[in-house]
Amino acid sequence: MDLLTLLGLMAGTLTTMAFLPQMFQTWRTKSAKDVSYTMLITFMSGLFLWLIYGIILGALPIILANGITLFFNLIILWLKVKYNR
Repeated sequence: MDLLTLLGLMAGTLTTMAFLPQMFQTWRTKSAKDVSYTMLITFMSGLFLWLIYGIILGALPIILANGITLFFNLIILWLKVKYNR
């Protein structure tokens, strides 16, 4: 594995892990009132486009980081919908 790929994987790991506390907090408190639908949808749209870009380039760090982060944000969105009823 070359240095550039390792750098991308490290950056992707850190930015992906940044969403874990929000996901766990939302799950634990059963509240997502402070999470904006607009932010989630906008951010997830960007993640999806980055994922497509990574797939086209065949760039593993971009694919992994954005795919996993998109999954975490889908969970947050699902929890927001579930708990805002």
